[in-house]
This record gives sequence, structure tokens and C-alpha cells, in this order.
Amino acid sequence: MNCRPGCGACCIAPSISSLNKPAGVPCLHLTADFRCAIFGQPERPACCSGLQPTMEMCGENREAAIVWLSNLENATLP
Repeated sequence: MNCRPGCGACCIAPSISSLNKPAGVPCLHLTADFRCAIFGQPERPACCSGLQPTMEMCGENREAAIVWLSNLENATLP
């Protein structure tokens, strides 16, 4: 599965500790068209490059993906 154009849910919903990004806040590398500005570059965090889109995670639309990822974030809080 490929990323849904214009989504960016995985750059908003989860926290990214290596970037000091809290959950629910857009990543500073998220562009206006919801793409990663550092995609494929060495400075992209491993947690980002390791995350692969799936139907379960991405759902039918961006809103569903944000809900799913937010629920996962909340379920895995320390």
C-alpha cells in the first residue's frame, strides 16, 4: 500500500520523540500539501521511515487514520 496523497496523519497524530514533536501537533517537516519534506533523507527519523501504511492504520480517509493513530498513541503511553 502507498501513502494516501494529502493525508499526513502519521506526521500529526503520533509523538516523535527524536524531533520533540508531541502527539496531535503537525511535524515541522510536514509541508502544506501534507508531505514529508525530509522523506528519503538521512535526517528522517527511523521511526518515520519504519512506519509503513496499511489499510488498518490508514482506514478510508485521513480522519480515520488520525483517529486510529491517536488511539494507538494513547494506548502506548508510558
